[in-house]
Amino acid sequence: MTGAYRLFGSELSPYSVKVRSYFRYKDLPHEWIPRSPAVQAEFQKYAKLPLVPLVVTPDGEGVQDSTPIIERIEAAVPSPSIVPDDPALAFLSALLEEYGDEWGNKWMFHYRWRYQPDVWSTAERIALQMMGAQGPLAVAQARTAVAERMTGRLGFVGSNEKTQPLIEASFRRTIALLDAHLATRPFLLGGRPAFADFGLWGQLYEAATDPTPGAILRREAFHVMAWVQRMVSPRAEGGFEVWAALAPTLMPLLKEEVGALFLPWSAANATAVAANDKTFETPLGGATWSQEPQKYHARSLAEIRRKYAAAKAAPGLEAILRDSGCLKWLAP
Repeated sequence: MTGAYRLFGSELSPYSVKVRSYFRYKDLPHEWIPRSPAVQAEFQKYAKLPLVPLVVTPDGEGVQDSTPIIERIEAAVPSPSIVPDDPALAFLSALLEEYGDEWGNKWMFHYRWRYQPDVWSTAERIALQMMGAQGPLAVAQARTAVAERMTGRLGFVGSNEKTQPLIEASFRRTIALLDAHLATRPFLLGGRPAFADFGLWGQLYEAATDPTPGAILRREAFHVMAWVQRMVSPRAEGGFEVWAALAPTLMPLLKEEVGALFLPWSAANATAVAANDKTFETPLGGATWSQEPQKYHARSLAEIRRKYAAAKAAPGLEAILRDSGCLKWLAP
């Protein structure tokens, strides 16, 4: 494909499918390349980190990390835009994208590697992607190795016996709030996808493919499942709405999830990273959250704070963030 982007990814990576959905929305020529041993040499040629997604531009430059990939392309190809003209909504969209990437990943990873049916389902799909060409025995061996390795990484997202009830309650509360919000609009901010859609959707798309969270979504969140399907290849169906129209069903998500869980957790993590602590505990959602601190998440909080500093003069934004409990974590 001359002049096309090359997108190395995995169907099982929320960040890979997030970028693929964005490319489809922007109608950008691209080639989807599932990462496997067959393409490893080319992947290593362009990748600085052994992680997907990797985008190779038509000029031959490798770019990684889903949010910077989208931000870079959005700046170069602004239409159709995923950024509302209202700067307050633009920031809220970025905040919800961050929430999806960083907190939503906890739901996805927890269900995927905590419950045995989900473990084997995912390990089998990964093994087929990586070793399918080598036959059934190689796939079976790889499946066992993947399952053992990934279940041992649950602590990376803070999933443990103490935090399990909070993670699962957050997932079910979020899909209930989103289901009410999406009952009257095709996308999170109205008639076209925004940054917020891509970040949250990647995690929920993956959850929908796994046995346990997929069953919960199909049973409890009809409108969310319709949105999950819509976002596979999204198309604009109208314009962005104004905050007054969005607020009745979007403010509860900002208040009960972003302000009450995600940002306090993120701030506690950043404090632990700065102190070089090996583990940290923080009160969260009426319980005690404990995990090893994550440096990437600390950098992520610094970036969303930088975006807030640039947007804080936007009319109405301070009131929204104050009323949702987010402001004190963004402007400490």
